[in-house]
Amino acid sequence: MSKAIQLSFARIEKKYFLTPEQYKLFQEKLSAFVKPDAYPTYTLCNLYYDTDDYRLIRASLEKPVYKEKLRVRSYGVPTQDAKVFVELKKKYDGIVYKRRITAAPFFADSLLKGFRTAEQKDQITREIEYFQRFYRTEPKVFIAYDREAYQGLDDPELRITFDTNMRYRLDNLTLQAGDFGEPILDTDDVLMEIKMPDACPLWLSRLLDEYQIYPTSFSKYGACYREHILKNFAKEARLSA
Repeated sequence: MSKAIQLSFARIEKKYFLTPEQYKLFQEKLSAFVKPDAYPTYTLCNLYYDTDDYRLIRASLEKPVYKEKLRVRSYGVPTQDAKVFVELKKKYDGIVYKRRITAAPFFADSLLKGFRTAEQKDQITREIEYFQRFYRTEPKVFIAYDREAYQGLDDPELRITFDTNMRYRLDNLTLQAGDFGEPILDTDDVLMEIKMPDACPLWLSRLLDEYQIYPTSFSKYGACYREHILKNFAKEARLSA
């Protein structure tokens, strides 16, 4: 990719669920204010890391003022010589802070297993190492989805994305295994995310109001934990009873 990669940023992120009908109508109006991103369509593959008792996602679902999570992300299924992102994502008082490094898949795996590597010792790498020494997380779930991405015509820092076909798996927990999985949700609704450096533009507020689109508190990993991981625990408990 020739596009510059941002490794650290803070922004406001809002999520909304749209029915297929809302999505079609909203997109038509939206086209007057945004343009396709440099990479307008792609598949995001994610490995979410957590403790053995799922401490991070359980804390996140309680909606605290501060929460954090660790994931490894790739755009599409990575080859061995591709780059992936190791990301620390934190949210405090409504502001999302993301810190990430790029690395080959083998380096990302080595870093998160606690094997120190001499090549990269920047501040973000040290933060990731500290996080892992404290939490000792391991990959717990794979989540993928297909995304359309747009940026504002007047403000390129405004990004609007639409995610569909959200899917997960609890085994084959490597990014290189492929982007297959079972549906997270049983609807065909579209998840829209609005990412902005500050207040929502007036034109966007008016569009959301016109189509009666309201923000929702939603986490892909959180939904997967509630709807699938916990149910698997309950099923295993019944079978062993």
